[in-house]
Amino acid sequence: MQAKVKKLRNNLSLMTVNLPAFKSVTILVFVATGSRYEIKRTNGIAHFAEHMFFKGTKKRPTAADISATIDGIGGEFNAFTSKEYTGYYVKGSSQHLDLIMDVLSDMLLNSKFEQKEIDKERGVIGEELRMYLDQPMRYVAEIYEELLYGDQPLGWDTVGTLESLTNINRDQFLGYLDDYYHPNNMLVVIAGDITEEKAEALTDKYFGSLQDKETKKFLPAKFSQAQPAVRLFEKDTEQAHFCLGVRSLPLGNPDRYKISVLNTVLGAGMSSRLFLEVRERRGLAYYVRGSVDEYLDAGAVTFQAGVEPKKIEEAIKVVLAELNKIAEKGLSSVELNKAKEYMKGKLVLGLEDSRDVAMMFGLEQLLEKKTRTPENIASEIDKVREEDVQEMAKNLFKNEGLNLAVIGPFKDQENFASITKL
Repeated sequence: MQAKVKKLRNNLSLMTVNLPAFKSVTILVFVATGSRYEIKRTNGIAHFAEHMFFKGTKKRPTAADISATIDGIGGEFNAFTSKEYTGYYVKGSSQHLDLIMDVLSDMLLNSKFEQKEIDKERGVIGEELRMYLDQPMRYVAEIYEELLYGDQPLGWDTVGTLESLTNINRDQFLGYLDDYYHPNNMLVVIAGDITEEKAEALTDKYFGSLQDKETKKFLPAKFSQAQPAVRLFEKDTEQAHFCLGVRSLPLGNPDRYKISVLNTVLGAGMSSRLFLEVRERRGLAYYVRGSVDEYLDAGAVTFQAGVEPKKIEEAIKVVLAELNKIAEKGLSSVELNKAKEYMKGKLVLGLEDSRDVAMMFGLEQLLEKKTRTPENIASEIDKVREEDVQEMAKNLFKNEGLNLAVIGPFKDQENFASITKL
């Protein structure tokens, strides 16, 4: 499996991933912008704009007209916004390639951004934000990123705030699109039953009129830490949630596979150390997991769990003990091999859907300006040694670098600060 990338005449990048065994195709349009490109007054505009692209064009005047077109071919379509990129996709039968490209290009090039629709959608996004506030398992991750990155774009919520949403109107949207929605800042990915020649012809037909210009850049993230940091969000909940972790390395770093293996051993799957220790042996949590987040100039390794409030201190101490243990004693060859096979297996499973293929290859090209084949990735995973993982744990899991975010019925932040130590 290989991705082919080509620059079109207007400087738009096109990636084609031919999957001859598939009968479906996914067309995914990436834009290299997200919430970290925003200013505080209009925080949330990237996500808000994503919603507005579905609200009607001259050709398809209403949201219902757009959705009916895709429903009419049994397709799937959606969009997503992160801190560093936004994406829009349609997946359907390859026999409808022309229509899929027509709908996507129409949305991205001809959306009306009517003020009455903006005002309605502002209420919808406000309810989305309130929904997230009422989901502690999700919202604790936002509290954690605020703790890690502070009052700068990387630390702000992608959805924005109820206050910032009121500052966004049609003029702000048009200015935002003029700043970022240009060929040199976009990538069209077509994965599935498609040839390079057909992909190029379609993309040129529907996106060839897009004019290129320079786009704005984000400000580099700034942060420093000399001691463990804790943030408590008091909320009357039946289950307390916490994120515990450390800052890590940015996207594309040469140690990415060592970090991924470390995270897999500790917090990926039902046989990971934390799952066995926190859930199976002690019965403290239903879910406990680890994750690796990578941005262009920052990163984090994080472990999250939801527990009965009276057991949260015990759960935090157990997680800290496991971090300390792998840094001091390392891991066995059995654990290492299992983690490698787990990662390679998940990689294979993630390539069985044209949308997932488009996501994997497309994100690498958009953010790193290169792509790795599955074979490349598997080979790099196999190179990781036991001592590499232990050394990475020692470098990352240091007392002064710890960060803990908690949501639950608690008032004493200092109590959590007293136990956040290795």
